[in-house]
Amino acid sequence: MRKYGIVADTSCETSESITEKYGVVFASFKIDVDHVTYVDDENLDLDAYIDHMNSSPNPIKTACPSPGEFKAALEEADAEELFIITISSKLSGSYESAMVARDMFLEEHPERKVHVIDSKSAVSGETNVYIKLTKLMDEGLAFEEIVEEITKFVDNSRTLFVLEDLNNLIKNGRIKKTAGLIANMLSIKPVMRATDGEIELHELSRGINNSLDKMVKSIGTFVQDTAGKTIVIAHVRAPEKVERVVENIKKLYEFSVIEIVQARGLSSGYAADKGIVIAFEQQ
Repeated sequence: MRKYGIVADTSCETSESITEKYGVVFASFKIDVDHVTYVDDENLDLDAYIDHMNSSPNPIKTACPSPGEFKAALEEADAEELFIITISSKLSGSYESAMVARDMFLEEHPERKVHVIDSKSAVSGETNVYIKLTKLMDEGLAFEEIVEEITKFVDNSRTLFVLEDLNNLIKNGRIKKTAGLIANMLSIKPVMRATDGEIELHELSRGINNSLDKMVKSIGTFVQDTAGKTIVIAHVRAPEKVERVVENIKKLYEFSVIEIVQARGLSSGYAADKGIVIAFEQQ
């Protein structure tokens, strides 16, 4: 049996290079578009799903992993010390579901240790939590020390994002329809942020490139010293926009690691086609 195991819901965006050492077992969200249910796992045809979502006049409906699915993921991870990373508890029931799964699992395995991490974010924000968690594991800290340090990290993290297409937010009631339609007509692409697990407006801007540039410049308002830090960039089928963001980040900051990940199904459902989400540690 391994010492460490990591479970995450599928709002956590990863790559083979990120998960190479410790791996991750996913508990999948389900997404309904019209009368079709998509499972957010490795078998998801992302292009077909996004195209269906874009063509539908209806909002998507999502269901978080059940406690049973999280428990099965814990069993599969098969480790002495286990961590579950979830999307913000203010955006989904995933955290509560994972908490129930933890209690169920510990009833059967009282000798194990399990901690559920509310990322207070999503997408690249969760990825950044995963990366930090593996660094703490590399340091060989005690379970309780890892819990303390990862909690501090979550509270000291920042997520910013720019959406090219606001239609999903309009359809899902995240912004008022009239305001959203006017924003689309005027080509307003807001820079948004996650604050204590909730989505807020950070800055208004017109034009996607201008908004991406403002998002990158905004990093400096949250962190002065970026040396030795990691920034994670998640995107929804937008490699060209990622290139622009990376180029500007390298001009302005000294992040030691820039991780780039493609968003999965759930994240693509809300960030929408061509959306960009970045996450980093503030101090």
